[in-house]
Amino acid sequence: MYTTDQYEGMLAETVTIAGHNGDVINAYLARPLGKGPFPGVVLIHHMPGWDEWYREATRKFAHHGYVAISPNLYFRAGHGTPEDVTAAVRAEGGVPDQQAVGDIAGAMRYLRSLPYLNGKVGVFGTCSGGRHAVLAASLVPDGFDAVVDCWGGGVVMAESDLTDKRPVAPIDYTAQLHAPILGLFGDQDRSPTPEQVAIHEAELRKHGKAYEFHMYADAGHGFFYYDRPNYRQAQTMEGWQKIWAFLGNHLA
Repeated sequence: MYTTDQYEGMLAETVTIAGHNGDVINAYLARPLGKGPFPGVVLIHHMPGWDEWYREATRKFAHHGYVAISPNLYFRAGHGTPEDVTAAVRAEGGVPDQQAVGDIAGAMRYLRSLPYLNGKVGVFGTCSGGRHAVLAASLVPDGFDAVVDCWGGGVVMAESDLTDKRPVAPIDYTAQLHAPILGLFGDQDRSPTPEQVAIHEAELRKHGKAYEFHMYADAGHGFFYYDRPNYRQAQTMEGWQKIWAFLGNHLA
């Protein structure tokens, strides 16, 4: 709830963190000004790369009272425009899951080292970042307190889809998931399909996990992205409200 007399302030900047194997990578950090304590969120970018949308999303989380950090999972591929770097990553078959999880864990540890954190950290991701969020929340011990997976394709994988870089489907780690998960999906998406979302939901129920899934009608992949034809304004606004309510319940 906003009031016209409230104080607002924010700091946003590029920082460096220790990622997988101690590698130094860059990340974008945004936080509210003030003593806090504030909850934290790690934002995992999508396959289009560490781009402007993720800078804006990181600041959006800070505006809503979170210390937010978005690590550059493509740091090792070199630097240039997000499009050029992503093309190089795609040509190599993506980043290895183990490396991505290590970088995400590094971002989580960075947040936990800050004196103004309230002790709680969530993880948020869209597209491939949603998949990585589920994976990291399952594999990082004592890591995350809440997970937001927005249309993360590749959580459910056929054996033929497994590769050296993606050797295990994230759904196979469901028993190890110790944080509640919010999932937002579109009924016209092809990755994940509604059928794959149903399989994921069934596995969560099987293992007694706390989850909240929402399937949006007339929405496809990436329906939050306002700069693309698949943007759906009404579904996006409702989706953000679901995110704020979910994280508010688990990280405040």
